Amino acid sequence: MKQITATGQSVEEAVESALATLNTTRDRVEIEIVDEGKKGFFGLFGSRQAVVKVTLPPDAIEEAVKFLKDVSDKMAAPVQVDVIREGKNVIFQLSGEKIALLIGKRGQTLNSLQYLTQLVTNRYSRQYLNITVDAEDYRRRRNDTLIQLAERMANKAMRTGKEVSMEPMPPYERKVIHTALMNYPKIKTTSNGTEPHRHLVITPTK
Repeated sequence: MKQITATGQSVEEAVESALATLNTTRDRVEIEIVDEGKKGFFGLFGSRQAVVKVTLPPDAIEEAVKFLKDVSDKMAAPVQVDVIREGKNVIFQLSGEKIALLIGKRGQTLNSLQYLTQLVTNRYSRQYLNITVDAEDYRRRRNDTLIQLAERMANKAMRTGKEVSMEPMPPYERKVIHTALMNYPKIKTTSNGTEPHRHLVITPTK
């Protein structure tokens, strides 16, 4: 957080001076008027400059990038972080020589990083942001794998006439499978269990 006190012949002039010093825009700062100032007699005698205190809160995206780099450095797997933002959806794309350490077994480490980054980002953001942390396109590759797995398990359920239980998965991965199997009229999918052991069950229908 950055905070400066600025002066000017008017409140507006003082604010503009502060914005220029902070290199930011009015919509990103908090403004406190310390003294509205006084023009004085003939604009000279008894005049007093306006004083404002302008605070620039931490930027949510910058704090998230800082967090990701700090964690990766401590894991001895430094990364470059590229940010893609579309409205309330923000993707942090990680790349580096030891990226596998940040992905972990079946993406478990990456999922944990995503959860923590979501908390960090929304701690500083004025509006709720949906956060995705990806690592060299792992999410897309994982989604393709999940869809293929879902189709195999659905076919197995229909072939055997018995329900098929899948391994525990985080919510967004279960959603991928739910969505992939929506067009299978002869099966239904449900989530059973409690986190972190909640899993999908594929059941054939009559």
